[in-house]
Amino acid sequence: MSLKIRLSRGGAKKRPFYRIVVADSRSPRDGRFIERIGVYNPMLKREDPNRIQFNEERVRHWLSNGATPSDRVARFLGAAEIIPMPERREQTKKDKPRAKTLERLKEQEEAKKEADAVAAAEASTEEAQAEEASVEEASVEAAPVEETQAEEAPVEETPVEVVPAKEATAEEEPVEEAQAEETPVGEVSVEDEEKKEK
Repeated sequence: MSLKIRLSRGGAKKRPFYRIVVADSRSPRDGRFIERIGVYNPMLKREDPNRIQFNEERVRHWLSNGATPSDRVARFLGAAEIIPMPERREQTKKDKPRAKTLERLKEQEEAKKEADAVAAAEASTEEAQAEEASVEEASVEAAPVEETQAEEAPVEETPVEVVPAKEATAEEEPVEEAQAEETPVGEVSVEDEEKKEK
């Protein structure tokens, strides 16, 4: 008969309380046991001295008689320096994705990185094109200013030229009309008299 030092669950729903027992390895977890040698209350804080309690003398007795502790009880006994601290075994990885899923995730990450790289390259080319366009617009804007300055130079030279005689007489006629308008109402001008005679 192989003996185990293990935990036996008690307590209410969602409020566990464990007894540390020596039992036959074939008996059920909460079933028949040979001797109760301690208690474990996980509801208490880790620093609380009442969290784990056991009879050290009886533990040593059962260990000398060939009882093997379960993983959890072995950690308790290792912390109490009754036995050497056991190495932690690698935990099951059922919560981790499987190999094919990991490969698929890597492919998706690589595709995303490539897409980001392509988008960054496109953005940089667009920025370069925008910079070139702004430089071209600046040069186009600068060129008309130079042309207008070139056009202004001949315009400044034109007032120096002599105006033809016909244009001068046309300009003088409105002056005569303005003078005719300025004559007072009571006075009759010579021109008005000539018109009346005709």
